[in-house]
Amino acid sequence: MGTQAPSNYDDSKIDTRTEEEKAIDAWLPITSSRNAKWWYSAFHNVTAMVGAGVLSLPYAMSELGWGPGVTVMVVSWIITLYTLWQMVEMHEMVPGKRFDRYHELGQHAFGEKLGLWIVVPQQLIVEVGVDIVYMVTGGKSLQKVHQLVCKPEDGCANIKLSYFIMIFASVHFVLSHLPNFNSISGVSLAAAVMSLSYSTIAWGASVKKGVQPNVDYGYKAHSTAGTVFDFLSGLGEVAFAYAGHNVVLEIQATIPSTPDKPSKVPMWRGVVVAYIVVALCYFPVAFIGYWMFGNAVEDNILVSLNKPTWLIVMANMFVVVHVIGSYQIYAMPVFDMIETVLVKKLRFKPTWYLRFVTRNIYVAFTMFVGITFPFFGGLLGFFGGFAFAPTTYFLPCIMWLAIYKPRRWSLSWIANWVCIIFGVLLMVLAPIGGLRSIIVQAKNYKFYN
Repeated sequence: MGTQAPSNYDDSKIDTRTEEEKAIDAWLPITSSRNAKWWYSAFHNVTAMVGAGVLSLPYAMSELGWGPGVTVMVVSWIITLYTLWQMVEMHEMVPGKRFDRYHELGQHAFGEKLGLWIVVPQQLIVEVGVDIVYMVTGGKSLQKVHQLVCKPEDGCANIKLSYFIMIFASVHFVLSHLPNFNSISGVSLAAAVMSLSYSTIAWGASVKKGVQPNVDYGYKAHSTAGTVFDFLSGLGEVAFAYAGHNVVLEIQATIPSTPDKPSKVPMWRGVVVAYIVVALCYFPVAFIGYWMFGNAVEDNILVSLNKPTWLIVMANMFVVVHVIGSYQIYAMPVFDMIETVLVKKLRFKPTWYLRFVTRNIYVAFTMFVGITFPFFGGLLGFFGGFAFAPTTYFLPCIMWLAIYKPRRWSLSWIANWVCIIFGVLLMVLAPIGGLRSIIVQAKNYKFYN
């Protein structure tokens, strides 16, 4: 896939840290444990990637159309697999050092200060944005379950989405206090299994429902401007679905490494398994969902499916379990950033109550924003283009070019520039459609559905 990166790091050697620095690193979430296996990489990456995005892919297809939709889906899968491989390779390219965090790699590529300014804002937007969207997703899925099992004719009251988001958030006020990535492995494994399960239910139930009468595969908008904006929003929704890069270095940091057995070997094995699962989830859901419902499909495919009731209830509960795990996967690097600043810069003591306060505040913040802006489809398109495209599609390529400097017009040089151009177009165009979608949904939204 291009120039190979050297890897000869041994966790037990070349350690110039002071005892205080070692104690702090042993406390911080990302560096506190390095005993993960390759399958941890597999299910952590599945949990990180397959989430709210897969449920919106049929809707994205309805905005893109068959030809562009299939092309963007397949090209995105190939490009993001390539850029993920680059990040795995670059994790320990410097002898005696591991880039355990995305911003550390950015600092090596662009300089200490510039690297921080380039990477940290984008990574925070992605991770915090995903957690906000997952607050909404979890709340909507719980609300859907309630609507299916407890109908108004049975005497059940209609409950605001806000309350379901708070119910979903209550789980995270507990789980957020698990100390590091390895401690959430059980949650992540359950989430990964759930993602494959509800994706299978989504496309399987769509097949069972069959092609709908008078299905229309044309663009839904009635004007050229509306069609263009929808198309751009669809690009962002696809970009949102490929987001695992923002936590990949942090996941790899949990795997032990020696010169004979570098961490990139088990990490890459896990990534390949994860991407096979991603393909098994994404492509059937996107293509079959659009095939059955056409442009009438909802922005969450499970909303378009109401029968059999027990199956859709189960699928929505699977979604809830999955986004619980996904929320934690994306929150852990944020916790690490916050706690690093507080302990290393502001000189707070690394105590349990510092962690208790900061993590509860973070969960409360994402819950509040989710309640305030519960516009599922629009958020996907906007965040997908604005932040996910840079960190996933082309920032790894820019760092690769800056560090390895492949020969001009070589295969590696061409491949990286293709990814950069594709990613920049996504970053520039997709937020326009996503922002319009947010505005439209905000105007039409009602707390009581």
